[in-house]
Amino acid sequence: MQNLYDPAVIEAEVQSHWEHAKTFEVSENSRKEKFYCLSMFPYPSGKLHMGHVRNYTIGDVIARYQRMLGKNVLQPMGWDAFGLPAENAALKNKVAPAGWTYDNIAYMKGQLNRLGFGYDWRRELATCRPDYYKWEQWLFIELYKKGLVYRKNALVNWDPVDRTVLANEQVIDGRGWRSGALVERREIPQWFVKITDYADELLDEIDNLEGWPEQVRAMQRNWIGRSFGVRMRFGIEGSDETLSIYTTRPDTLMGVTYVAVAGEHPLALGAAVGNPALTEFIEACRRGGMSEAELETIEKKGMPLGINAVHPVSGEAVPVYAANFVLTGYGTGAVMAVPGHDERDHAFARQYGIPIKQVIHPRDGSHVDIQHAAYTEKGVLQASGPFDGLTSEAAFDAIAEWLQARGKGEKTKQYRIRDWGVSRQRYWGAPIPMIHCEKCGLVPVPPADLPVRLPEDIVYDEHTINPLKDNPAFADCRCPQCGDVAQRETDTFDTFMESSWYYARYTCPGAGAMLDERADYWLPVDHYIGGIEHAVLHLLYARFYHKLLRDAGLVKSDEPFTRLLTQGMVVAETYYREQGDGAKHWHNPTEVEVERDEKGRPLSARLPADGGAVVIGGIEKMSKSKNNGVDPQGLIDRYGADTVRLYTMFTSPPDQSLEWNDEGVEGAHRFLKRLWLFAAEKAEIIKAVNASCHLAKNRLEPDWSNLIDEQREARREMHSVLRQALFDYDRQHFNTVVAACMKILNLTIRLPGVTPYHPNAESKAPNLRVWMWMVHESMGFILRLLGPIAPHITHLLWRELAYGSEILESDWPQPDEAALKQESLSYVVQVNGKVRATIQAPADTDKSVVERIALENDKVQRFIGEGRVRKVIVVPNKLVNVVAN
Repeated sequence: MQNLYDPAVIEAEVQSHWEHAKTFEVSENSRKEKFYCLSMFPYPSGKLHMGHVRNYTIGDVIARYQRMLGKNVLQPMGWDAFGLPAENAALKNKVAPAGWTYDNIAYMKGQLNRLGFGYDWRRELATCRPDYYKWEQWLFIELYKKGLVYRKNALVNWDPVDRTVLANEQVIDGRGWRSGALVERREIPQWFVKITDYADELLDEIDNLEGWPEQVRAMQRNWIGRSFGVRMRFGIEGSDETLSIYTTRPDTLMGVTYVAVAGEHPLALGAAVGNPALTEFIEACRRGGMSEAELETIEKKGMPLGINAVHPVSGEAVPVYAANFVLTGYGTGAVMAVPGHDERDHAFARQYGIPIKQVIHPRDGSHVDIQHAAYTEKGVLQASGPFDGLTSEAAFDAIAEWLQARGKGEKTKQYRIRDWGVSRQRYWGAPIPMIHCEKCGLVPVPPADLPVRLPEDIVYDEHTINPLKDNPAFADCRCPQCGDVAQRETDTFDTFMESSWYYARYTCPGAGAMLDERADYWLPVDHYIGGIEHAVLHLLYARFYHKLLRDAGLVKSDEPFTRLLTQGMVVAETYYREQGDGAKHWHNPTEVEVERDEKGRPLSARLPADGGAVVIGGIEKMSKSKNNGVDPQGLIDRYGADTVRLYTMFTSPPDQSLEWNDEGVEGAHRFLKRLWLFAAEKAEIIKAVNASCHLAKNRLEPDWSNLIDEQREARREMHSVLRQALFDYDRQHFNTVVAACMKILNLTIRLPGVTPYHPNAESKAPNLRVWMWMVHESMGFILRLLGPIAPHITHLLWRELAYGSEILESDWPQPDEAALKQESLSYVVQVNGKVRATIQAPADTDKSVVERIALENDKVQRFIGEGRVRKVIVVPNKLVNVVAN
């Protein structure tokens, strides 16, 4: 065994072994407990970034750890391959999106393999493959037959640059999340899946997701947003029409002084006819975003329609305003405004000179000035006609009953969540399997004709909008019902359709149906790893889709993911120079020379190339836009995959951000070199111990009583560190597991004892034997603890040191309780609150003996002096506090 640590050679050899031994291929025919570990699959953008590396390393560590616990572990990988980036790249490079995507998949797969991730590649899938999206087309048709899919005109967020519909969550500060273009509102035909039919189940079962972070559960509860309130109808002055309004605070009804409607509400559109100012205002509303988050921050604006609504109780006329903070797609598109008891309504009323009424008063009778600020708490009703004197809670029921008795309202529940709009006006996506026939209307594609294949030979230019509409070979077809000429649907699925069920398809590679019986063996996923940014969209849609699969008889479980880990971001320092036009030119940290303080914080920075200063921009997520990323491939080539993996696990716990530090990578590499060198130096000793075990066909424990005191204490500390590391593995604190390996190695290197070359080795044979066993034992601990994190070096050392042929099949280490037992314990002794001595007391002694030993200590007696001991407090196994005066 050579002394030089050569990761390139080691890792190539080990990866070749895994491939030929089919180490990570698994089946359902195992008596072991199953464990399904899955990391969110990547978009094949071209190259892995450090966020990918960290995410997939976390998943691989968990999978290998569970395998070493003796479980049947599935860890697959695939590609979320549809989406806008491929179209944008196709436009830029004048190539077909398909070819660009498949090339990227091939390259990135090589990168994943180079990192040593233990995937069962037989299960690989790409969502752009017809044999994958065929089945979501099939399920879509089944849902259509059940009435869970429909098509209607809907107001949408339209990105004029990317020329597609955006979800509300993809509109940031009124601009498209990818293009940055100002978003417009348009009304176009859209396909929807009725997620609202599952809203109660999706909400109620969040409480059962005990293995999910509470932050994610809270975000989903808020997004579903179930509320209980009253739907009521205001009259319209001079008309038989009514205006439907929903409120969760019916107790404030008598404080309504105006009503606000969305710009696209029929009342507003009708009032805008012949009113240019109102028409312009409505157009401005259309250009705004449609997310509630945006509405919280925008300046609240409105315009009177010149129409009055009629209060359902008092009969008073209240003005109707078009307002930019009301959305057509949420609720009824109209809200009753109570400026005395709602902050937003109060600000709007002050701006437009609308009266403010107080109808809710504090329960304690105190005074509040509602002209200054809204009183939003619940209380007691006054100036509320027949409801005076009721509490807010009692008024909820009383007002609802009053309205219902007169046909003006009723109690109901409402949700923030809206049905899932699944159609996109783009080419690179799965075709929606519907046909438009002038005679028959909407007709599903027959199952025998699935999949509806997306043509992959499309080449983009700057004039291309939707190639499917301009492609007669795709768009023109015959109606399956009447046989007449018809047109295929040319919208494609939202890519969240593909990513909402891929985890299930992994379990059934090659199945002749969407899923087969293998799905119920593996599902639900035991551990799912991905970013917090997917808390609402992907994770909620996947939960919904799983229930659709269940109700279609394809799976038996209710939820897709038992445990969820949301890993932190990879962040790094940023540096830039401002250009003449005010734009910032970002420099990669590797280009910058930085002066730092004693804590390593940057004080100043300059470019060595020209000596000029650059601005320190702070710590931000690694990104192309800030040019603060690190190329994983370069690090792998220089240090090896194990170093990269070790660094990403050692720097911080998985659920926290990882702040990049080049010196930390060097440190991780030094540790692996040190481990290799120590193993090489002690190889003959360890192999000798292993050989004696193999000859005896069992583990020959030495007589640990021959340990000298220093060895006994070192072994106790090793086993104590091991016990903590096992606990840390279970709670996924891999950073402290790495620290434990470093500590055990240091203890082993400093281990007191003799070597085989000691001149008196023969006379010290018993101690020599236990010393050899300690080296053997500690190295076994390190290799197995480190195995899931740095799998290449540990695999090879396990084999070279003759522990066995496959570390993944080894027994997981366990601490020796006898070694952990201490014959004596150290106590810190304080006199009047100050540390004065350290004493040793028998481990099994009682407090009175510890107290006596402390008081007899020379140093303690010196500091007590002539004083009298008033009290002695003994904290078991830790501290003695003497109070004297």
